[in-house]
Amino acid sequence: MSTRRLRIAFGPLAVLAAVGAVACGEQGISLPADESAQVKHGASVFHQRCSGCHTLSFAGAEGSAIKPNDKEYKDGPNFDQRKEDEASVLFAIANGGFSSGPMPQDIVVGNDAKAVAAFLSKYSGRKAPPTISPGQ
Repeated sequence: MSTRRLRIAFGPLAVLAAVGAVACGEQGISLPADESAQVKHGASVFHQRCSGCHTLSFAGAEGSAIKPNDKEYKDGPNFDQRKEDEASVLFAIANGGFSSGPMPQDIVVGNDAKAVAAFLSKYSGRKAPPTISPGQ
């Protein structure tokens, strides 16, 4: 069989294999079926707009650094480990985070911002390690 025929025959298979390899590493959004429409929408918006820089397993997002030496300037807080309330999330969205980091101001606005805040306030911090108070 000629080289050209091999490329024609196996080219599409190589593309399918590459797509399959990429898709296997991607997590999806995992929320209870009875979750509110606003929180589900917030999870979807978070996955689309925030997952490049933040981690939150419920949104299928793995954007934060796992090891301190792997941290990049764009890496935001890991929301599996950090709990947030709605007011803080809305403040961070409107102001580009809490410091002079790379988060753009108003990355989401209006009802999308409120939905992300509702989602984060409900699901952030659920995988945080337990804290031990002195004297326990």
